Amino acid sequence: MSLQARLEAATNEFQKVQKDLSNAIEARQRLDSQLQENEIVEKEFNALQDDSNIYKLIGPVLVKEEKAEAVLNVSKRLEYIRNEIKRVETQLTDLTKKSELKKQEVVKLQSEYQQIAQAKLK
Repeated sequence: MSLQARLEAATNEFQKVQKDLSNAIEARQRLDSQLQENEIVEKEFNALQDDSNIYKLIGPVLVKEEKAEAVLNVSKRLEYIRNEIKRVETQLTDLTKKSELKKQEVVKLQSEYQQIAQAKLK
């Protein structure tokens, strides 16, 4: 494989990793938002009395829900979101490392390519 083809392939791989990294960052931000929303709901539930009415929006209809069931649903959702955040954080770490390695590879190949181009000009 020629140096130019290797450089193009490495550049394409680097761009793909950058796109994956960007997607992972967006996912992390979404999860942060969901976590904050659900923590607020959890705090509101803790402030309610046991006999308070809780309604859940299902489509265009509000349906009455037991407090214990609602609290359980929110706590399960919080647990799931926290686990997803851990998974995405691991993914971000891996993609960042991969991105750095690809960046170094591209820079090395560009340097080699420039040296060969300069040698041809002499």
